[in-house]
Amino acid sequence: MRYLIVSDMHGNSDAFAAVLDQTAGEDFDVTLVLGDLVGYGASPNKVIEQVQGLTRTVFVVRGNHDKVVAGIDSGEHFNQAARAAAEWTTAALTADNLKYVLELPQGPVAVHAGLAICHGSPLDEDAYVFSEVDAFEIFSHHKVPVTFFGHTHVPSIFSIHDNSIQVLALRGDGSLRLEPGGRYLINPGSIGQPRDRNPRAAYMTYDEAERTVHWFRIEYPIEMAQARIIQAGLPSLLAERLALGI
Repeated sequence: MRYLIVSDMHGNSDAFAAVLDQTAGEDFDVTLVLGDLVGYGASPNKVIEQVQGLTRTVFVVRGNHDKVVAGIDSGEHFNQAARAAAEWTTAALTADNLKYVLELPQGPVAVHAGLAICHGSPLDEDAYVFSEVDAFEIFSHHKVPVTFFGHTHVPSIFSIHDNSIQVLALRGDGSLRLEPGGRYLINPGSIGQPRDRNPRAAYMTYDEAERTVHWFRIEYPIEMAQARIIQAGLPSLLAERLALGI
């Protein structure tokens, strides 16, 4: 099986379109969507339609912004810009798309016996996984060999093999062959709002037969996404940060 893995589009249809165009000619069996389809960006309806338009098998989990937009969570811990964007998004979504977001499943979701997806930690969908300590807690309780997660907007791989934990911060494009017997927590980074000081959209692919993960960064028309945010009356910070990757 070959997988396309995308996460944290955050209402940025311009970035998502660039990824979909880049991967259109590739032979994937399944697409894994790791949550936060909406929030921050000004094209939430378009992003949902892009996800719904995927022709291959698709597994999707909800993110924390999806929950706030759908009214499942209050968003009381959001900063002012994030809350303003969530409120705007709730009002901007069509009734059908709001229902779609409301019904997104909570992670972790089992793709099959050896592969799962979630938004934050598989132990807590809202938790951030940044460090070796975070990974150790998960590996102590979550025994699935390969789990893809999002939420941090930082491409990274955490692994445990022979009781040793390794943390890889991923830069640019690259690949890694997964070791037999190891367990992995893998984050493709964010399509719609990268936060590793690289503004290019991030995504991954996974070839299960070859046990190889590939990660990619691609250019997209950032100025178009920025213009949509400003035209929608959303906080200008949300536009400015796209060009900085923060």
